[in-house]
Amino acid sequence: MKFEDTLISGEFIKRYKRFFVDVKIGNNTVTAHCPNTGSMMGLLKEGNQVWLTKSDNPKRKLKYTLQIIEDKKTKIGINTHFTNKIVLHALENKIIGNFKNFKEIKKEVVFGINTRFDFLIKEKLRTSFIEVKNVTLSRKKGIAEFPDAVTSRGLKHINELLKAKKKGYNVYLLFVVQRNDCNKFKLAKDLDPKYCDLLLKAVKKKLNVLCYDCKFSSKGIKLNRKIDFKI
Repeated sequence: MKFEDTLISGEFIKRYKRFFVDVKIGNNTVTAHCPNTGSMMGLLKEGNQVWLTKSDNPKRKLKYTLQIIEDKKTKIGINTHFTNKIVLHALENKIIGNFKNFKEIKKEVVFGINTRFDFLIKEKLRTSFIEVKNVTLSRKKGIAEFPDAVTSRGLKHINELLKAKKKGYNVYLLFVVQRNDCNKFKLAKDLDPKYCDLLLKAVKKKLNVLCYDCKFSSKGIKLNRKIDFKI
């Protein structure tokens, strides 16, 4: 997944009203759009180095968009709008080992009355739904965690994936860890016990869980290594 605009370095000041962040660039302070509705626990520290992009679109009220936060010398991608683009690039380039023989990839596929899954993968002998989740949280060195807050939307997606499983689809939950300092992934049971309990039950019902970290460059973000899911 390539950045459409050049990255600009700055210093994080504060986040407010969920979608706004103030960032110091040189001697100036700008207000940027924050494309992440989650808590971003542990990342929003005043003085952290950040990277933004600037849009030339005259219709945009906020020209800048927050893309990356550096914390403890680790870059973390916070733009949740990028997550599916990262996964699509990985699928098309056959980086994800589970899906190397696909015949067709579809995005944002409707299932049931009011559900859309991120991807549908058609292969010769099976059809799979993939729901993607973005991960930024790491409270212990080397371990990524999800969720970083209570997620009712996440509960709904697990239940809908199980419905799809009953209809004969293979179902996957793909956690994209937008950082490169973790080699294990686990559930943050203390932050949302209902979600974690349901996910563990769903795994026993053949919901497949995949976890990958990401590789960063000045040009973009790519899916990198498969990491272990620690139950």
